[in-house]
Amino acid sequence: MSDQKTQFFHFHTINEFMLADFRQQVLTQVITNLDSLPSDLRSQLSAQIRQQVKVPGFRNSSQAPAVVKVRGSIQAFERSPQFAANVLAAWSELNAELRQQVYDFLVQRGWKVLPVEADRTKLPGFLTRWPKAEQFDVLDEAFRAAHPETTSSKDDISLMVVWISTRLPYELVEQPDEESPAE
Repeated sequence: MSDQKTQFFHFHTINEFMLADFRQQVLTQVITNLDSLPSDLRSQLSAQIRQQVKVPGFRNSSQAPAVVKVRGSIQAFERSPQFAANVLAAWSELNAELRQQVYDFLVQRGWKVLPVEADRTKLPGFLTRWPKAEQFDVLDEAFRAAHPETTSSKDDISLMVVWISTRLPYELVEQPDEESPAE
């Protein structure tokens, strides 16, 4: 390993890589399915919504209708690294089959990733180095070849690759030289 320090982007940096309508889809899926999340993640998100999301007409924003909470959550997702991390963790939980498929897919391709059950919200953020040969189009095509039955969108697959790998495609390199955090 070289002497350079491992660099991270805070989790809310994902907003620079997401389209606004896809971010809204992710938030909608998470907020409308809060009740089906594991209790610890559900309580963390509910507390963050109460603290960080302002909904006109509601003292407790977690009591607002889901569609209104989603609109109010966008700003929190853009500004709060921990809220973004918890939303992504919840989205990953709600898409458990895709999560496992993407994990297996990345491992088969030689990516060094944390175990699928690892709590990625405890990390400082996303690694910044991304394998140059593994652009999203290449990954999407290969994933669909491996899983022709998938109904997941390219955005879903790409976001799950980012979440499972804990990497953002910021610095494209031949081979990322840092290990996944905690390996």
